[in-house]
Amino acid sequence: MKQMNGLLLIGVVFVVVGILGLAIPMFTTQKTDTVARIGDLKLQSTEDTSHHIPPLLSGGVLVLGMVLIGAGLYQKR
Repeated sequence: MKQMNGLLLIGVVFVVVGILGLAIPMFTTQKTDTVARIGDLKLQSTEDTSHHIPPLLSGGVLVLGMVLIGAGLYQKR
């Protein structure tokens, strides 16, 4: 089996990330902070934060990935 060169591998990763960004344009993360601590007792607060991925950014990453794949395939010749 032939070994993939770096450009081809990075291009494939960028294409996958670009497709995921277009398919799932929003995701939510949670952050837990300790509000107060008295001895063994601690009060915590959990905050949800939504993150939006612009479609233009996802499309740009997808196109960049395709260009890198093309450059990697061209380099093999």
